[in-house]
Amino acid sequence: MTEFLYEGKAKKIFKTDNPEEYLVYFKDDATAFNAQKKGTVLEKGIINNKLSNYFFKIIESRGIPTHFVREISDRESIVKKVKIIPVEVIVRNKVAGSMAKRMGIDEGFILKYPTIEFSYKNDELGDPLMADSYVVALGLCSDDDFNTIKKYSMQINEILKEEMLKAEIILIDFKLEFGKTSDDTIILADEISPDTCRLWDAKTNEKLDKDRFRRDLGNVEGAYKEVLKRFLQ
Repeated sequence: MTEFLYEGKAKKIFKTDNPEEYLVYFKDDATAFNAQKKGTVLEKGIINNKLSNYFFKIIESRGIPTHFVREISDRESIVKKVKIIPVEVIVRNKVAGSMAKRMGIDEGFILKYPTIEFSYKNDELGDPLMADSYVVALGLCSDDDFNTIKKYSMQINEILKEEMLKAEIILIDFKLEFGKTSDDTIILADEISPDTCRLWDAKTNEKLDKDRFRRDLGNVEGAYKEVLKRFLQ
């Protein structure tokens, strides 16, 4: 038996009979620019559910705890109950998106080493970027937890880059969210998918991610399905 708890831009969350677990339902809804642009991407929910679970299992096997418990249908998964830390972590390997605009640098510029940014998870404010020091100073998490988040984020980057290259995909950048379980353990939450990662074909630089929706490039469904195919079909 499940009880509706919360609906976000891409997912619905339900309580379960287990007080330490939630059910996540992945929707086909697509949003961009803080939900100013809205649409639907056919089967996006299925693709993102399956890809997220695939990557979570790999990350877990490499020693980084995640919220994934099990997949129960094409669109639904059971995850650990967490209190989300209101900090979005953005890891970048190449310049793209907002970084390109801020810095006036062409997309695709290769960074000398991966960079990490933080934004305050607040839709009303547009998820503003924060200096590293804000995170602890504002009481969003402890210093120890913040250090763990940064360490995990850079480790996850190396894991995902390696996995993506096997599928001839370049990981340009991606967003992560973390939460705390009832026993105060920091774990990876949310999702890893073309919604949260910039993915370019390694041979052609074709965009295989949400930028196709953001920028009206067309064939959004085809790009998402191509990513799924390279990993799971």
